[in-house]
Amino acid sequence: MLNEYKYQRVLIKFSGESLSGTGETGYAADAIKSVVERVEKVVDSGIEVALVVGAGNIWRGVNGSDWGMDRVSADYMGMLATVMNALCLRDAFDNAGIAAEVFTSIPMKPVAEPFDRRQAIKAMESGKVVIFAGGTGSPFFTTDTTATLRALETNCEAVLKATKVDGVYTDDPFKNPAATRYETLSFEEALSRRLAIMDSTAFSMCRDNSLPIIVFNFSEEDGLDMVLRGDTTIATLIS
Repeated sequence: MLNEYKYQRVLIKFSGESLSGTGETGYAADAIKSVVERVEKVVDSGIEVALVVGAGNIWRGVNGSDWGMDRVSADYMGMLATVMNALCLRDAFDNAGIAAEVFTSIPMKPVAEPFDRRQAIKAMESGKVVIFAGGTGSPFFTTDTTATLRALETNCEAVLKATKVDGVYTDDPFKNPAATRYETLSFEEALSRRLAIMDSTAFSMCRDNSLPIIVFNFSEEDGLDMVLRGDTTIATLIS
């Protein structure tokens, strides 16, 4: 039942690598299927869901800059890569019988609809999975910032950052077995402890607008459902 959930409308931020599975780049059918199945489960429960996906499986703007490429050109390539990932997800949702719509920050009909706040909200209210692509439409902003901006614009109740670990740790848990997990954090604690949760712009926007961030283990089969119910045993709540 919908009233069993703490959050009714959320934005989930995925990395591009979540679509590539064990591979470093490109797409993996099993990985894409896993994303769709987990989102489908909560959508069927009546939760309104928006998605932002990164582009790390295709292109990282910072790589181009390291090679001497103009930063603006490199960032625009990254924005276009997020559109490719969004179209991939939309097709996967459609094949699973789940209505989905892509909105892009840079107009590119007939590929997708240009971002319109009211239309995006209507789509979520109608039960569609909404996928925001193309970043903010401007260089020098990450997909973390895109996720925060779109979440605020569409009145989402939280930003859910899907990762491979069950929350925020005192250190990298893959490198330091003594690292411990935070179940909850205040924005001030996260800042003072210099925890790399999101880029500084995205984090500041969440803090200034009291928008909770939940970092959770998306690979956990019921992880998404658990955090939507307010369970932080496999997540960290920053508020």
